[in-house]
Amino acid sequence: MKRKIGRIDTANFPLLELEAVEVKIDTGAYTSSIHCTAIKVEDDFLKCTFLDENQLQYHGKEFVFDQYDVRVIKSSNGQTQKRYRILTEIELFGKIYPIFLTLSDRSEMKYPVLLGRKFLTKRFMIDINATNLSHKMKLKSAKNNSSKTETTK
Repeated sequence: MKRKIGRIDTANFPLLELEAVEVKIDTGAYTSSIHCTAIKVEDDFLKCTFLDENQLQYHGKEFVFDQYDVRVIKSSNGQTQKRYRILTEIELFGKIYPIFLTLSDRSEMKYPVLLGRKFLTKRFMIDINATNLSHKMKLKSAKNNSSKTETTK
């Protein structure tokens, strides 16, 4: 059964050590992408800097990947461009999923991460009227665990 997800949410990327990153659900996009700049290949290693001014642990963090590939992506305006793609993990609703992310300059966009159809299909049903369903579940779970700890003291 598919889990319901809203039009925006907050996710963790455990392998990247990124927490509470805002994500936008976009059924119009095929691939998922993450905002970064300074993307370059040096000695067969892909290097980039992740950016999000609202997330101090995320803003300006440099990453080096030894496994990556290049994909041709068609943007919403019909133009194609080559983008580097990495395989990592995303945590939503307390569950870890593998996810391919293309590296893209999303500085003109409100959200640093875009979740596209390839990731969403067969996993989630989108409720355009809802927001932050995974984040709210996480907060509720933390609150319940906190109250259980207090009762056992």
